[in-house]
This record gives sequence, structure tokens and C-alpha cells, in this order.
Amino acid sequence: MSKFLLLQLRPEPEASDSEYHAMLTTSGLTEARVHRICLDHEDLPPDLDPGDYAGVIVGGGPGCVSDPPAKKALVERRIEEAILHLMPRITAQDIPFMGCCYGIGILAHHLGAEVSKERFGEPVGAVTCHLTPEGAQDPLTADLPSQFDAFVGHKEAVQHLPNGAVHLISSGPCPYQMIRYGQNVYATQFHPEADAAEFETRIRIYRHKGYFAPEEADTLIQMCRAARVTEPPRLLEGFVERYG
Repeated sequence: MSKFLLLQLRPEPEASDSEYHAMLTTSGLTEARVHRICLDHEDLPPDLDPGDYAGVIVGGGPGCVSDPPAKKALVERRIEEAILHLMPRITAQDIPFMGCCYGIGILAHHLGAEVSKERFGEPVGAVTCHLTPEGAQDPLTADLPSQFDAFVGHKEAVQHLPNGAVHLISSGPCPYQMIRYGQNVYATQFHPEADAAEFETRIRIYRHKGYFAPEEADTLIQMCRAARVTEPPRLLEGFVERYG
């Protein structure tokens, strides 16, 4: 069986490792079937071809595509440039792709859509998502319930549907929770890999990163523990089953 390429963007080792293990658990992948590259300190191999993999998965991270270049840290610019370098090949060749949170911003930005902090940002926690009519027909989302909860937490969001993209999942606060481009290029605003324990880890790590007031961390953790988030991991599992 072919390997999947996993690109990670989190410069905090604890967050990166926790996300990695969450990705393995929810997707059903083993370490042997994943080529993991941590873009905060690793370069993409110059001869890397995303078409050599069964699919490409991009994790989340604290960076924002919409931040002005002068305000981006060096590591954020490094990560963004590396992923954007791959996107023309991925979209032109319709290579299986699953972008999680940061990944939807990268995909939309590459396709020429506006990504900004103007509207649709969501506080950390669980949000109710809804399948669109197109989502009810898509092979990756059709088996999901018409309504389910997912964990979110993002400062920027896609402001309009990119040209040529299909709108699969929405929520009240943020309409573009999942989109597809071509037949195989997917991206979510929510985190399909995250359960309550994983989100608790991230709340602790990112409590001073501007997603929420630091004193709210304990309340957010209790909220996440009380949430019933069961369906999103099926997306990663289905992605691996379909393309692996």
C-alpha cells in the first residue's frame, strides 16, 4: 500500500507530536504508511512529487495566510511557502488532498479566493455543522449525519467559495467548513482529527496565542470535555480508505 504524505506546521513539539498521533488514530494509518515532514524545521525534498503518494494531508497551525508578510514570523513564511509550492501540482493533477484548518486557507488562497479575519472567525470549542446538498452527495461526506458537531478555533476564514470549488459543509458562524476542488482535493475549517483530549492539549499550549483570553482556558477545556464530537474523524478514515 502507498504512503500518505503528512505535512505538519506546528512549531511547538508537544502540539506537533500530539497532532501526529491524533492523525494516526483517526485515520487508521500506521507510522510505516506515513511520510511525516515537520515544515517548521524540515525542508521539502527538492525532488518531492506529491503524486508519488496515495494522498497529502496538511495539519493545522498557529499561522494565518491572511497576515501581512511583514507580520509573519520567519517560520510561518517558511511553512506557507513550502505548502504553496505544492498546491499548483496538487490542484492541476487532482492529487488526493485533505487540508485541515490551515489547509482550507492555503487551498482557497491558492485558488484566488479571499481569506481574511474580517468575518467568520470562530472561538475555540465545538460548533454544529450541516451538510449542504452537495455534501450529501459527495463520496467522502455522504455517510455523515446531516448535522454534527466538530471542534474549531480559527482567527481567519474563507470569505467566499473559490471559483470551481464545491461547498460541502457549513456552520452558522462560518459558512465554509468544508470544500472540494476537482474530484479529490478537500479541505476543512474544523479539525477532523481532534477529540476532546486533543483539543485540551492545544488549549493548554496555545492559551497565550490570541485565540482566547488566557483566563478562559479552564472553562474551554470543560466545554470541550462536555461536547459530543464523534463524526469528524470519519472523514480522515474515509479519506484513507478511499485513496489508500
